Amino acid sequence: MSDKAKILIADDEASLRTLLRAVISAEDKEFEIIEAVDGDDAYNKIQSDKPDLVILDVMMPGQSGFEVCEKVKADSGLKETIILILTAKGQETDKEWANSVGADCFLTKPFSPLELLETVRELLKQKTTQ
Repeated sequence: MSDKAKILIADDEASLRTLLRAVISAEDKEFEIIEAVDGDDAYNKIQSDKPDLVILDVMMPGQSGFEVCEKVKADSGLKETIILILTAKGQETDKEWANSVGADCFLTKPFSPLELLETVRELLKQKTTQ
């Protein structure tokens, strides 16, 4: 992993992408942030940019976050990519679906910015110690 961890934020709402970028970048500049506007864009950028961690919304145009996650985790060249599902869909069945497609973490909206930042750091720390 380079000095800066690469994070892809995939959400169809521009305001939420802006908020997530601000939260993740607020403390310092330790992360390189990439954005995707829908599921297809997210999958293409995961393939081309190889981010260390993807923050993935579920309900997006094109492929859903669950579909993107499943494809990434099934690809031997991408399966080590950390996927954090961030969604308004907080039912137990949604959490189970996230687990079944290989998501590494599941957070529901609304979220605590501090909790999100701590979760991102912890997930990346786990990746570097594996």
